[in-house]
Amino acid sequence: LSFIERTAAVYPDRLAIVHGELRQSWGQTYNRCRQLASALNRHGIGKNDTVAAILPNIPAMIEAHFGVPMAGAVLNTVNTRLDAATVAFMLDHGEAKAVLVDREFSALVQQAIALRQQQTPLLVIDVDDALYSGSGEAIGSLTYEQLLAQGDANYAWVMPTDEWDAISLNYTSGTTGNPKGVVFHHRGAAMNAISNILEWDMPKHAIYLWTLPLFHCNGWCFPWTLAARAGVNICLRKVDPAAIFE
Repeated sequence: LSFIERTAAVYPDRLAIVHGELRQSWGQTYNRCRQLASALNRHGIGKNDTVAAILPNIPAMIEAHFGVPMAGAVLNTVNTRLDAATVAFMLDHGEAKAVLVDREFSALVQQAIALRQQQTPLLVIDVDDALYSGSGEAIGSLTYEQLLAQGDANYAWVMPTDEWDAISLNYTSGTTGNPKGVVFHHRGAAMNAISNILEWDMPKHAIYLWTLPLFHCNGWCFPWTLAARAGVNICLRKVDPAAIFE
């Protein structure tokens, strides 16, 4: 988490996220992540609570990789290609207290919620992406932007009390049984993010096109890598050759 704090301080005006017509700086991104953390805390979500994300590679997914752990919570990015029963198992087993949902997957999530075995409350947040052209319905109690508006852009988030604290939760696809959960800790995520820089000889301000799903092992930790290098995240809702070449 200190990667984005430093980059926002040193390179606040450098480009961080590109999505369609959107151009968002690292300073803006850091503020939005703090708003997300603050708002989640205000909804009672904090240390070791799970926040699920069922999103394509859009800005909200990148922000969640910082805002959720800044709240002390654990990010569970869910494979959007799975069926409702499997998603329901993950929401239950991971003990999700909130879920961010892109409208493309609202029907899937609605079915999954109906199949949950646990009756604990689940805060559902609709993420309205400007580049989504489908007809998915809103199923949440508020939108992502409404949630952020409840937060403080100057929120004084705190680092994990222990480097072994959980930062994210990822599941296998459950092809031979129920999905198996794997926890990343802050230390492991930081070490892997730095390893990405070394192994790929990544320069400062690298431009990274997100064809790899961010739900796969947190995009191999590249969201945190790009923050460390003050790079540019080029978002892509799906793998589309024409859009990739453009």
